[in-house]
Amino acid sequence: MNIVRYEQDGDVRIGLHAGGTITELEGVSTLAQLWRLPAARLRERLASPGPGRTAEASAVRLLAPVDATTEVWACGVTYQVSREARIEESERAADVYALVYDAQRPEVFFKSVPWRVRGPGEPIGIRADSDIDVPEPELALVVNRFGETVGYTICNDVSSRSIEGENPLYLPQAKIFYGSCALGPWITPAWEVGDPYDLPIGLAVDRDGGEHWSGSTSTSLLHRRLDELVAYLMRGDVHPDGVVLSTGTCLVPPAPFTLAEGDTVRISIGAIGTLTNTVRRGVPEEHPA
Repeated sequence: MNIVRYEQDGDVRIGLHAGGTITELEGVSTLAQLWRLPAARLRERLASPGPGRTAEASAVRLLAPVDATTEVWACGVTYQVSREARIEESERAADVYALVYDAQRPEVFFKSVPWRVRGPGEPIGIRADSDIDVPEPELALVVNRFGETVGYTICNDVSSRSIEGENPLYLPQAKIFYGSCALGPWITPAWEVGDPYDLPIGLAVDRDGGEHWSGSTSTSLLHRRLDELVAYLMRGDVHPDGVVLSTGTCLVPPAPFTLAEGDTVRISIGAIGTLTNTVRRGVPEEHPA
């Protein structure tokens, strides 16, 4: 079973996906309503969805599983591979990334507001003023207002390696831009995932009709505890509509690899699913206001 946010007949709805069928959750108009519930109450609510309207998953459009004021945050340098990649790309401040890997306090940064997040099949973006841009496949936690992890989804934390490599203070420009965050295809409840520390992760980039780059890894290589990352996020802030926390990447295409306009990026995480997006460079002339 997965929690989905989807569009049907021009309306945005919340439902449960199982066996190729989506059942609308009665009385629920946003995902944020669910994240306002304690975990035990949420589990009860999902176990009794009510006699909502049903539809074949192929007949609806899946949307990014985030809405209302549920922000997306992310973590960095939580895997050894990520530590090495950041050191490699940083000409002047490589020691910053070496230190944060073993520091008590993890790197946690803001990634996106809900309306900027791209959903399944939508184009992610790469900056027009960046030379090296990469997809970063990550396990993302869905955390309710009480700091409880209630679900998992896939995040593509698209990043500019060339901009971040110039100076760590350029991190917001390297991480937060039009199309830099994708989530989906849905949210898998936490109790449906056996061991979040043993999930296979796969990344594939298709270009010109063929596979241009691919790799695989596992969350077993995570250097931090997931509850530790959540605890630091919740220490100094409140999230009344819950929050999505992406937990860092351990699969980074090596330089000089860079995404190109027209690429297709596929990220798969065991027990969750596959998130697929195309790539577009720059900010389109027509974009949501």
